[in-house]
Amino acid sequence: MAVRETAAALPAPGRDEEAAVLFGKAHYRHDPRWLLPVPPRLCLACALELLPEPSVSLVRKKHLLSCFRNALVRHASLVTQLVAQDQKVCIHLISILFGLLCKTEDVSATDLCIEVLIQLVTQLRLEQIIHCLLDECHKELCNTSSMRDSLPTLTLLGKLVDTIPALADLLVTEHGNLMDHLLRGLVYPNEKVQASACYLYGKLYAAPIAAQRLSGHFREKLCSLFLSTLDSAQTKELQINCLGLLRQLLKYDLFVTMIMNKSVLLESAENVEGPPRETSLPLVLKKLLLSREETLQVASAHCITAVLVHSPAKHAPAFIHADIPEFLFEHLSSSSEVLVWSIYSCLILLAEEPLFFSKCHTVYGIESVVRSLHDSMKVSNPELQKQGLLLFAEILTRQPEEIKLFTSSAMCRDASHALQEAVSSPVLEVAAEAVKAISAFLRKDHQSSPPVQYRALRALVEAMLRRCADLSQTPLNRRVLGHTSSRDSEKAILRRGKFLLRTLEGFRNACRLVVEFQNEPLAQENPFTAPSAEKEDTLEAFSEFLLSACDSLCVPMVMRYSEQTIHPALMEVFLSTLHNLFVIVPHMREKFSKKLAASSFIRLTLELKARFCSGLSHSALNQECSSFLYYMCFSLLSTPEKTRPLSQEELSAVSDLLQRGLPQISSRSPENLAFLSERQYVERAAREKQYCILLLFYLASIYQDRLASDADLFVAVQSFLLSLQDHGERPPLVVFRASIYLLAICQDKDGTLDKAAVSAIRKFLEAISDLNLIYTHKPPLLRFFLLYPELMSRFGQRVLELWFTWEEISYEELDDSPTARQQPLPASMAALFLILRSSPSILFILLDLINSSPVDTARKVLIVLKTFLSRNEDVQVNGLIRGHFLLTLQHLLLEYGPSTSGASRNLPLLLSLLSLVQLRSKSEQELDSMAMQLLHQVSKLCGKCSPTDMDLLQPSFNFLYRSLHQTTPSSRQRVAAVLLSSTALMALLQKLLALTWAEEGSSRTGPAILCSAWLLTTSLSTQQHNGSLQVHQTLSVELDQVLNILSFPKKQTALLSAAIVHFLQKALRQDFTSALVTLVPSEAQVPSAPEDTTLAPLRISQVLSLVIGLQNLLVQKDPLLSQSCVGCLEALLDYLHARSPDIALHVASQPWNRFLLFTLLDAGENSFLRPEVLRLMTLFVRFQSSTVLSPEEVGHVLQAVALVDLSTLSSSTVQALRGFFLQVQHSGLLADPSAAQTLQASLEDLSQLPSSAQPPPQDMLYLGGVAVSLSHIRD
Repeated sequence: MAVRETAAALPAPGRDEEAAVLFGKAHYRHDPRWLLPVPPRLCLACALELLPEPSVSLVRKKHLLSCFRNALVRHASLVTQLVAQDQKVCIHLISILFGLLCKTEDVSATDLCIEVLIQLVTQLRLEQIIHCLLDECHKELCNTSSMRDSLPTLTLLGKLVDTIPALADLLVTEHGNLMDHLLRGLVYPNEKVQASACYLYGKLYAAPIAAQRLSGHFREKLCSLFLSTLDSAQTKELQINCLGLLRQLLKYDLFVTMIMNKSVLLESAENVEGPPRETSLPLVLKKLLLSREETLQVASAHCITAVLVHSPAKHAPAFIHADIPEFLFEHLSSSSEVLVWSIYSCLILLAEEPLFFSKCHTVYGIESVVRSLHDSMKVSNPELQKQGLLLFAEILTRQPEEIKLFTSSAMCRDASHALQEAVSSPVLEVAAEAVKAISAFLRKDHQSSPPVQYRALRALVEAMLRRCADLSQTPLNRRVLGHTSSRDSEKAILRRGKFLLRTLEGFRNACRLVVEFQNEPLAQENPFTAPSAEKEDTLEAFSEFLLSACDSLCVPMVMRYSEQTIHPALMEVFLSTLHNLFVIVPHMREKFSKKLAASSFIRLTLELKARFCSGLSHSALNQECSSFLYYMCFSLLSTPEKTRPLSQEELSAVSDLLQRGLPQISSRSPENLAFLSERQYVERAAREKQYCILLLFYLASIYQDRLASDADLFVAVQSFLLSLQDHGERPPLVVFRASIYLLAICQDKDGTLDKAAVSAIRKFLEAISDLNLIYTHKPPLLRFFLLYPELMSRFGQRVLELWFTWEEISYEELDDSPTARQQPLPASMAALFLILRSSPSILFILLDLINSSPVDTARKVLIVLKTFLSRNEDVQVNGLIRGHFLLTLQHLLLEYGPSTSGASRNLPLLLSLLSLVQLRSKSEQELDSMAMQLLHQVSKLCGKCSPTDMDLLQPSFNFLYRSLHQTTPSSRQRVAAVLLSSTALMALLQKLLALTWAEEGSSRTGPAILCSAWLLTTSLSTQQHNGSLQVHQTLSVELDQVLNILSFPKKQTALLSAAIVHFLQKALRQDFTSALVTLVPSEAQVPSAPEDTTLAPLRISQVLSLVIGLQNLLVQKDPLLSQSCVGCLEALLDYLHARSPDIALHVASQPWNRFLLFTLLDAGENSFLRPEVLRLMTLFVRFQSSTVLSPEEVGHVLQAVALVDLSTLSSSTVQALRGFFLQVQHSGLLADPSAAQTLQASLEDLSQLPSSAQPPPQDMLYLGGVAVSLSHIRD
């Protein structure tokens, strides 16, 4: 009844055929519950009736199956509910579908049946349904007469097990005879059947439990049959399914052993004569590898890899004997990344077998590997690149040394380029594998093919270091909130540390390569390089590059990483690398050692030893630390700075000492100091350890790497020396030198040695033959020896002598420098000056050194004394050292007897120093007997000189000139008498005066010495004239030459002109009647005018020329020259006025005098207040030269003076101004009473000025090296 109602409710047949899949003639009988409620409107009951109906076409059945499949895919739950309503109906449906599968021969229908069955079983998940289906399959296999008919059943079982892997165990346990049907399928001569059987076998062996249960089946029945099937397979389907089964079998070591043992037996049998036997797995895989199908090639490589993974040593020989590596290398040229990656993996495992190398497979295939590496860098596949680099590294590492891998330098160069490209990869993992390969590549046997490609090696090493440097400088990743993840940071630091370690290992191998090549003549340089080409491709250039790269890249990277964490293994490799660098660049060893020491590497190494090497831990690191310290310390001690180099015997002893003592040191600085301070008796080994500790502190201190505080080290070294004295031991000279140096450096300004320590040091020093053996040229050491009287009295002079011997500063730059006071002193000289200021008595030692030291040393001493006295005017030394001067001067004079041809270069310096000391003596001071003796010696020296001995004469004349002017009037007479009595000195002065008019270039005498000669002659003439002193030899001067040189001045200096003008002034004052100097005309001349007779020895023309010359000199506006010229004009007008007042008035009233005056007044604001201008105006007023200076102009001067603050004027200006006012008042020029009152007020203001309004200027000056007395010039 329900069926009829449902049928009535359904649309008539044909109305909705597209929407419903029905069996029209039977559907009306079916219950609606079997109808799928969603499209496609499939009726399950209709399907059950339609599918087994013979009269229904196959096409309609396939359509129904297709719709049912689609419904299962689209509406799985609804279909499952529909089918599961009745279990009997479900089983019936399975039976119908399986029956259709077995009966139909249409492939597409078979596939649809299999797909629907599998989907149904999978969706229903009913155990009874599964068992039902398996039973149906089992029955079909048993009842089928031909394996050809069982193909659908085998296919269904294979796919069913693939979909439900648990069925594998069920088939093996409950349907064991299924294996017999599968064996029948393998031997059946149809590859589709064989392929289905292999597929099902593969799924069964994919289940571990099933595989274990089937192991006997495989060993007894399947193994040989399977290998034969694989070998004879022709279709791709069978080959792939066989390889799939093989891949599953090769997962288990048991089956691998079975297959490979079977292969070995078969291969052995092949060598025996007889009919062909079954094949072996290596040969089968080789055959597949040679196929043109990429999929088979990849599968073959995977299978080889799967075998080798279990035991390369056990199974690799079989593949190697089958020449499989050769074909693997050939396939590296493939464009398939999957195939190349598979081959890389296979070759990596084969490389674990030595036979792989002894058969020379690597030599054959290395070119393919390099080419493949290069090609892989062009694709963006990091995994492929990593695998290729891993293979290359394995080959490079395992290749026997006796079998050369690279047969040509070109191939080696190509490999270097490929590695360079790889290490520059932005992918860190690829770069890390490249660094490993580079490390293995830098082996002597890989690089020994001449010529060695040093340029390529340099580029490779540099690329490796640059990549590591880039990584070390990359900032750590940070979270969004800006906080560093500690875990991520630790991982990043660890990753960087591993990469840095590998990089250092590669760099160390490069260094070792250089060390090994140093004994290879063919490896020194490229023999094919042209002689004129730049030597870049040489071992030496590569060695220097390694040193430079270590300095600029390795060291900064390691130091930067050490700030984050320290790994012993990394530091071990790093120190080993530094150790090698000492060997590969011998000529740079000294510079390299000093730079390392200055970069605190002594401290770093000692801290590593203390942290990791205490006890027996990290023995390798301790050995590397000790070796590094040994090479660095030995290099530093072999090439010391500013101290005596060690002898070969001493170097040998130091080498042994360091090698024995350094490995024992593994404590921190405080413990080392405590050990050094031990006063009790110690054994030899412990004492040697103390020596090494002291040397380490010594070298570290030299390069500003203080390992301990100065105070603690100072005490420890004292205790060490006292311990040596207590036990009667004498340290090696190098150790004692280090001890003295450390005491000097660490000694604080306020701290001093104990008396016991000073006594011990003195005893040690007295036992040394020469202080130079332990001397170090450092200011603290000098201060140390001069600080303690016990040491200074015994060793002070020798230490100072050594100081000046070692000094390398150019002292000549400080000598006679006009701006010496403004120049900063060299550091060493500044330190010496501090010592001299603290103890002026050291000056006596310096003076003794002048006599006892070599010439060069004595010169340095003199320059130091001169510079010290000139810059330290507050140090009172005059009374202390004049006696030493006299003795030293007498000593030097005795050295070269009557002439100065062999005079020491130090004598001018001594004379300059004598003048400097004289400059600092008090003015107007009586000369004592010692001063007179010095004067006598100097004058005696001058008499021995020729005019060309300027270096001697200049300081001597300065001394004589100062002696004449820097003393009391009575002493001046005595000095002048002494000098006038020296006929040799007078003869020298005569020669020098005559050289003044010599043609330019004909005389080697400089203007300074000529200036001094004129000044000294003028002074002697003045003193002789004033005191009527006895003259032993007169001087003659040509008057015409004097007048000509002033009237027509050439290029002489202003100072020389001033000296000659001053001489003429004094001659005019003396009316040309000096007993010392006779002014003679050049030739006898008849007076041409009456005035000439009156003015004799002058002529009127000479007077006028002289006046013009003096005016020209005045216009130069040189202060000293102007003072001399004004004084000379005053003396000339006085001379003329005494003989002819009219001529004097005529000369004073010349119009050009007014022009001269206004030229001088135009020099600037208040220029009329210059002393020489005031004196010139006074002169014109005195001779009533109203045409030159009118009364109105005098009034203007008075008004201008009234506006000036008189207290700011110098004493010479005040004196000249008073003289001008008095002369104006005396002359009565001011007719205006108010002007006269202003004059009187100004005079009163001047008289009321305090005498100390302005401090008097220094009278004695050095101008251009010439001593000049200002008062003498102005007088």
